[in-house]
Amino acid sequence: MSTKYASAVAAVKAMETTLLTGSDIEQLINARTLKETEALLAAKKTPGSSLSDVWEMLRSSAPDSRELKILLYRNDFHNLKAVLKAKLSNRDPSVYYVEPSNVTLEDLDHGISSKDYSGLPEYLREPAEEAYELLTRTLDGQLSDSLIDAASLNAMQRDAADFGGSFMQRYAVLTTVCADIKTAYRCSIMKKSRSFLETAICGSPELDKESLIRAAQSGTDTLFRYLEDTAYSGAAELLKTSPAQFEKWCDDVIMEHAESARMQAFGPEPLAAYYIAKEAEIKDVRIIKVCKECGTDTETIMERMRKLYV
Repeated sequence: MSTKYASAVAAVKAMETTLLTGSDIEQLINARTLKETEALLAAKKTPGSSLSDVWEMLRSSAPDSRELKILLYRNDFHNLKAVLKAKLSNRDPSVYYVEPSNVTLEDLDHGISSKDYSGLPEYLREPAEEAYELLTRTLDGQLSDSLIDAASLNAMQRDAADFGGSFMQRYAVLTTVCADIKTAYRCSIMKKSRSFLETAICGSPELDKESLIRAAQSGTDTLFRYLEDTAYSGAAELLKTSPAQFEKWCDDVIMEHAESARMQAFGPEPLAAYYIAKEAEIKDVRIIKVCKECGTDTETIMERMRKLYV
């Protein structure tokens, strides 16, 4: 396995040189039009330009790594939501299906249609059954989505602890913390019931589920005070002033974690870090394109840029 990872890490190191740099991003931001931005991107396009390309490379280099599959859990659970909603609305789920994913659309569609979840990965079976029953009984899509989102975070943390290393465990916790803070804030504003919060919030070793629920129920001021007494006081301050800046902070803290694996020569950590880096790059490019289309000024675009890996 070490030999496989050594080869995979070498391939990733080569691909890191194709990631966009700060200078590249600045050039894209300073382009006068969206068309000019797209032309610059086309000129820089390299192998591994999409997450699906990156995932295929990682899978071929390290085919036996269960740990890396945790990176795709969020896509798997998103696709579960897509199939469930499509079934109830007689729509084509392929329109909402995202890749890369550990689970094919056909397997998800069959599991939901037949109510036979045995063909799905173990981490998806119970959430799929529970969400289907909840959605068909209540027709509450928001509640069903919340159940699935929390199940996704729980699966990431559980499986990272079961067969992942310290890097993936930390990644799962950070992802959960960011999602839970965001959910608690939104639920507090919308004055959601305790039962909804119990479904929607996952909880983690760093933010206790019950404490977060109680704080959210008491209003945003109480939620901020609770967070200020945790390791995430800075995040709370950002959330007070700008939810958009909090979203950026969440992406940046994940990238900072990815950087911790960059110098490792063995193991799956550099592979996972490269995948995370590519996610951030794609998000930055998407933000730039949308801002160019809307005529957003250069300074505002720069403020929205996520931290880069290179």
